[in-house]
Amino acid sequence: MTRSLQAVAYRRPSALESVPGGQRLGLETSRGATPSGVTDHPRFFSGFLTSPQVASAGLLAVADVAAARYYQRQLRASLDPVVTGNGDRLRFESFSGCGGVYARLDVLEAGLDGGAVGHGTTNVDVNNPLREALSRIGADDPLYLRVGPEELAVTTLDGPVVEKKVPLPDRWLRGFAEAQVIAAGFDLRAELSAAEAVRFLRSLPRGSARSGPRWVVPAGGGLRPTTRAVPGAVCLPGPERLIALQRVLRYATALRVYGPAVASGTGATAGAWEAVLPGMRLTLTLSPDAARGFSGEGGVLDALATDEAAEDAELISVLLAWEPRVDVADLAAAAGLTPERVRGALVRLGTSGRVGYDTAEAAYFHRELPYDGERVERHNPRLRSARALVAAGAVALDGAGGTVTAEDGHVHRVRDTAGVLTCSCVWWAKYRGGRGPCKHALAVRMVRRGAAVQRETVRVDGGAR
Repeated sequence: MTRSLQAVAYRRPSALESVPGGQRLGLETSRGATPSGVTDHPRFFSGFLTSPQVASAGLLAVADVAAARYYQRQLRASLDPVVTGNGDRLRFESFSGCGGVYARLDVLEAGLDGGAVGHGTTNVDVNNPLREALSRIGADDPLYLRVGPEELAVTTLDGPVVEKKVPLPDRWLRGFAEAQVIAAGFDLRAELSAAEAVRFLRSLPRGSARSGPRWVVPAGGGLRPTTRAVPGAVCLPGPERLIALQRVLRYATALRVYGPAVASGTGATAGAWEAVLPGMRLTLTLSPDAARGFSGEGGVLDALATDEAAEDAELISVLLAWEPRVDVADLAAAAGLTPERVRGALVRLGTSGRVGYDTAEAAYFHRELPYDGERVERHNPRLRSARALVAAGAVALDGAGGTVTAEDGHVHRVRDTAGVLTCSCVWWAKYRGGRGPCKHALAVRMVRRGAAVQRETVRVDGGAR
């Protein structure tokens, strides 16, 4: 597994301080992206939280996920949460160390009071002393929140810093991209009342994350377990991975469950579980298998495989402005592209963490994670293998499909079945498209796209003579 170390530097540790009339929570920021460019220690908010105890519990839940590994728990995990200011809300995000749980706390406009929300993305320091202090906040304690340095510190940035070396495995980087692609295919499947949410979550087993997938289906305002996929069901692989929701369970007004459409016999899928809170939402998105993270799901491969998506992404990136809701139709009109091409561009931008997806609002949102999209593409093994097959001339187009001669001499047949490229290889036989296209289908798509561009160029040049 490829890793790199990212230096995350803060002016001082984040802290909770007692002040006259209440308490003050100072969340220290690292180097981050803003509308004016990359900034050391940007400031995104200064004001009160309308539900301090709820917000503290939600922030702790996000930090819990960042510090957890739900598979191979003996290995260490440490990644500071990411905060994004979207003008009307603050979003705190994290990924588990095993790459299989994505957490996001959206503190909405109704949850903030007395201060404007800025725009940008950076890491925030959530240290152990702060975690202990947050867990002791009372229901009636006024809480002033500052995200970023104090005004005086903004102008005096020289001096010592608190620096952390954070390991960033490639699969975490790919996981941020895959999670938003998968979530874009979710629909609301069930909404439970607060009482039903408590009953259901407390009934979940506390077994090992190595257990097989479970399914639940809406029934009478609640959820009942089922042994297999049926229409309307939602997969719940590794139910103990929802443990972070326990932090906010007593404050939740509802529990919403999201998932893709499934049919009888469908294999394990991802799903999202959203606790609706006063002025905010906490969402946990679970990978299809507790033993594997999001990084291998293959949802971004089609977008990465075409030069068209790369060009479209450059255009769309100019139009993004840390909007809390990215409207695909508006972007399509502004860019002169079809909605399908805009979605492909957003997937491409997601590979470098520049967009996320909010299931509650069924919309993308803009953020800027400090990740290199080219690095994610470069270290994706299927994409790298597909490019090597194309470069070696191993692809021969045949009608709507083609044949690919593998490195070992085996010939694989790729067919177009109702718009989906299927293959005769072992990968396709095992996953049936459930984890994205195989390298042979990707190679055929690349060559076909190149041939189509060449034909278009000849047609245009020919018409100009």
